[in-house]
Amino acid sequence: MTWADFYLICFAVGFLFSLLSFVMGGLHLHGHWPQGHGIHLGHGPGTGHDAAGISPFNFFTIAVFLAWFGGTGYLVTRYSSVWFALGLLLSIAAGLVGAAIVFLFMSRVLVSPNENMDAADYEMVGVLGRTSLPIRERGTGEIIYSQQGTRRTCGARSEDGKGIEKGTEVVVTRYDKGLAYVKRWEEMRGE
Repeated sequence: MTWADFYLICFAVGFLFSLLSFVMGGLHLHGHWPQGHGIHLGHGPGTGHDAAGISPFNFFTIAVFLAWFGGTGYLVTRYSSVWFALGLLLSIAAGLVGAAIVFLFMSRVLVSPNENMDAADYEMVGVLGRTSLPIRERGTGEIIYSQQGTRRTCGARSEDGKGIEKGTEVVVTRYDKGLAYVKRWEEMRGE
């Protein structure tokens, strides 16, 4: 096997993994592998993570490094008379540049630390809403509420089984299987 063959194999493997990762939605694009699996350096200053929490050593950047390293190495080996060691250094530099470009794009554009979802932001218990459809006695109605700046609706039942008329302000006391169990705001305020 020649060096050109080695570089071509690296390019093919890197390109195939990059394509596979792109098609499958970015395998571990955010670098959130379970502890102890994959190359994971931890979080915080000096640990290899930027503010968004992406490791520079993730599946996608390694695949891009292989593709750029292999492609550059193949072209330098096959179509120029550059000395072997210089060709290897050029290939490594090209691979690092390609991986760095992809890493910077992922960490600066695709992932924002302010956009991460927090389960507490979507907690239903304690949400204040208004009935948009009356809740029949021991039946189901609908509430309208606002969460994360978006107006939403949800099926609702009365916590005590009593009917609640349309337009009444209610508070969600529990949420189970897609239904909000509510009490009148006046009752909650009085307790």
